[in-house]
Amino acid sequence: MEKTTIKALIIDDEELARKVILRYLEKHPEIEIVGECENGFAGLKAINENKPDLVFLDIQMPKINGFELLEVLEEKPLIIFSTAHDEFALKAFEHSALDYLLKPYSQKRFTEAVAKALSRIQSGLSQTAELEKLNHENEKREDYLHRIVVKEGSQVHVIPCGEIITLEAADDYVEIQTKSKKYLKQKPLSFFETRLHPDHFIRVHRSTIVAVSEISRLEPYSKDNFILILKNGKEVNVSKSGMKLLRDKLNF
Repeated sequence: MEKTTIKALIIDDEELARKVILRYLEKHPEIEIVGECENGFAGLKAINENKPDLVFLDIQMPKINGFELLEVLEEKPLIIFSTAHDEFALKAFEHSALDYLLKPYSQKRFTEAVAKALSRIQSGLSQTAELEKLNHENEKREDYLHRIVVKEGSQVHVIPCGEIITLEAADDYVEIQTKSKKYLKQKPLSFFETRLHPDHFIRVHRSTIVAVSEISRLEPYSKDNFILILKNGKEVNVSKSGMKLLRDKLNF
């Protein structure tokens, strides 16, 4: 019986790393490479166009990294991850029970990972549960966000945190207001409260986080209530806990 060809895609910003994978794959004629991409944007487009069975995905990449790519992928192929010595990435992988390649890796280690992936593909098993666990673990990172990736239809936007004015809870989403437009991101507001730098963002209400640099003034609304006036003229309600944070951090 004729063997089924496995379509694979390589996404890695380092040309040398892509060449290593190509060389190692010479021992795997059952795998056909349908493309090489040097960043997450190109990788997302290639996945949607080529529908690969298997993706070799680097974690550390410019524009959007491997975790951010995973977040905006609707249909996820089977993935063999690779990463350098990133403390947070390694911790996330250890907790998710997903296999990954730690750079630099040998032909033997590569072959082991490929064998596991091919067995899974042939068995029709997905990585959905493990990928969800990986994303969940990655969200526990202790470093602060510098950008937010949002999928809007077929487009992916990268929002630098320095362009954000407010983040407001909207049911299961958060509405992110930038200086040019609004975006919706399916995350709880509490996620951004812990991952945005506390010197740059402050939660002034249970439904609103504001950029400190966009605050213009504070005005009384009633006897015990205040509203925050932002530089763009927007008025934001301030809760008692939000008022305490404003007083502690900004001496209001």
